[in-house]
Amino acid sequence: MWWRSASFILDKQQNDAVPKLRNPPDTLTPPSPPPLSMPDTLRNPNPQNNISAYYQTRAAHHAVVTSDWLAQAQAAVGSDPDGAPETAVPTVAGKPFSVIDEFNSWRKQPDLAEAVAAIRALAAVIRNCQATTMMELEIELRKASDSLKLWDTTSISLTAGCDLFMRYVTRTSALEYEDFNSAKSRLIERAEKFGEISCKARRIIAMLSQDFIFDGCTILVHGFSRVVLEVLKTAAQSKKLFRVFCTEGRPDRTGLRLSNELAKLDVPVKLLIDSAVAYTMDEVDMVFVGADGVVESGGIINMMGTYLIALVAHSMNKPVYVAAESYKFARLYPLDQKDMGPALRPIDFGVPIPSKVEVETSAWDYTPPQYLTLLFTDLGVLTPSVVSDELIQLYL
Repeated sequence: MWWRSASFILDKQQNDAVPKLRNPPDTLTPPSPPPLSMPDTLRNPNPQNNISAYYQTRAAHHAVVTSDWLAQAQAAVGSDPDGAPETAVPTVAGKPFSVIDEFNSWRKQPDLAEAVAAIRALAAVIRNCQATTMMELEIELRKASDSLKLWDTTSISLTAGCDLFMRYVTRTSALEYEDFNSAKSRLIERAEKFGEISCKARRIIAMLSQDFIFDGCTILVHGFSRVVLEVLKTAAQSKKLFRVFCTEGRPDRTGLRLSNELAKLDVPVKLLIDSAVAYTMDEVDMVFVGADGVVESGGIINMMGTYLIALVAHSMNKPVYVAAESYKFARLYPLDQKDMGPALRPIDFGVPIPSKVEVETSAWDYTPPQYLTLLFTDLGVLTPSVVSDELIQLYL
């Protein structure tokens, strides 16, 4: 099935766009550049800046991605370059089933992470697939997974969630000894179970972390993490007395959003500018951050500024706790900040910036494991040194 892979299809499309020099000279005509389609415009409204789709929508989790925007990724893996017969297109209520539309509908739920929405969409692919063999079903599922990952290649949790889903759902020897209908039912059962586990992960992490939050403590948080918010919300509901320092989280101002949510829970909150971390660290008892991805070294990839906070906390002997779901465990091993793929975000400084001034627009940084104390996951409370072993178990 190498000819169905997304990378091969994309490469072939690019090669087909190159004029063939072996044609007779009289048939050569200068190729005209293809017009920008609406999906192209939505996906990259400013080709010069190449802003990541992940950070175009991160500051507004309630926003809905249009189906036109995501359809481009689906089309990239939906065609068959060798002319092989395609499986029947499943329909739902008279309309063709689309994993992109399914993902988009799940993503409308404000408390549902993008990776979990992708997991739910892939489970729907199995339920609605009209394949008659396991080979066809696997091909259809792989195509759907590639479509979701191509929606935004900079989203680590989305890619890791799709990969883990594929490993978890298809990892059963019973499929080799059952008829197709029974095997499909088994896949649907495992897919639904994986989706339920992923949805419960946030609550499990919140319960595991409560023993580390004590009365009278001060917690520093950075950025908006729904897992960290659940941890603090559970502590507040348990009548624990604590206060929270929130960094502003420029340029997204995600810390401001988190402080507003905590204020609704009557949790004492103090809002800091990002550069005040070292100034206030002596008042802090612990640092709690989320993660966009947990890598094989035990380090994390998170919002820009996390590395700086971890360095300051480590120098002042303050524990740094990370709350991250297991579907964010990614098979990556960055050695430094430049080893990560680009994830850019627009930055507005409020004043005109001369064209000669270079602006750093990176969206995240990498925090090495030696600056982290513990990781709270739905797999348990882990030290950074055992993350690699847990990754091996997840991807077996």
